[in-house]
Amino acid sequence: MPIPLSSPKLIGIYRKLFMTDLPDIKAIYTDGACSGNPGPGGWGTVLYFKDGSVHELGGYAPGTTNNRMEMQAAIAALEFLQQHDYDKAIELNTDSKYVIQGITQWMRGWKRKGWKTSAGKAVLNKDLWLTLDDLTQGLKSEHSVDIDWKYVKGHAGNVGNERCDTIARSFSQQRPIGLKQSIGGSSQAATKTKSVAKDVSKATSNPQKKSPQQTELSLPPLDPNLSDMSDTRINRVSNMLTLLQTADALAKQGYLITTSELVVLTGVSASELAKRGDDWTWRNWTVSCVSSESDQEKFWQLERIED
Repeated sequence: MPIPLSSPKLIGIYRKLFMTDLPDIKAIYTDGACSGNPGPGGWGTVLYFKDGSVHELGGYAPGTTNNRMEMQAAIAALEFLQQHDYDKAIELNTDSKYVIQGITQWMRGWKRKGWKTSAGKAVLNKDLWLTLDDLTQGLKSEHSVDIDWKYVKGHAGNVGNERCDTIARSFSQQRPIGLKQSIGGSSQAATKTKSVAKDVSKATSNPQKKSPQQTELSLPPLDPNLSDMSDTRINRVSNMLTLLQTADALAKQGYLITTSELVVLTGVSASELAKRGDDWTWRNWTVSCVSSESDQEKFWQLERIED
């Protein structure tokens, strides 16, 4: 009687014959990059093995955000482990506190609230959060893989982080880059222009939703005959415009701001901030706390809500 294709015995035989056994992993690094936020983006993932070999991955997206690229880099790492049936604890290093806190802290609350934030808004990037959750849970249940999510400061000379950043930026700008490929048939093979073109082709054949065009706002000319438009009101509108443009610039560049700076920007008092939690919406932006418990001061990041 033939063995069913889905039987554990047949799957085990298949894995022994065809699956590549990975060397023990020393550490994994991931990073994302985006030009414009939203705009063209790229991600980079580097696996360092204890035997000294290195395996690098990278990809491109035509219309995305920095946070999504940070998440995609982590997803690529976990998918690689899953594809090769890796079954040991791993250390995953990222400079994105958004990714670390999302997967280790915020997700529990999002699930309880039906994937809503504390402000009742839909969680941004839910599709990627679900993928990350499925991968972490699957690796844990099927292969007993424990993931140690570690924060590494970006652009601080860390070799793994710097290499991932180079890969991510190269893909985001569609520049050729050689990737070390020690797993999968070639030892230290370099994937250059063709690999970039292939990723770009895949991305553009099924593009994501186009990001809204960013246009500079300008006040219309004022009619001097309007007697009800005082200088005070004009200044108020002008100040509001400056504030909104500042918020947009903070989001595009991914800058972190302190709680006191957030109070000045949003006009929301510190006591009210405490009630809103670590993830809420202000005007056209999602405001997220990106600090860990060990940080002496809270830091916040804005992300533009896509239409």
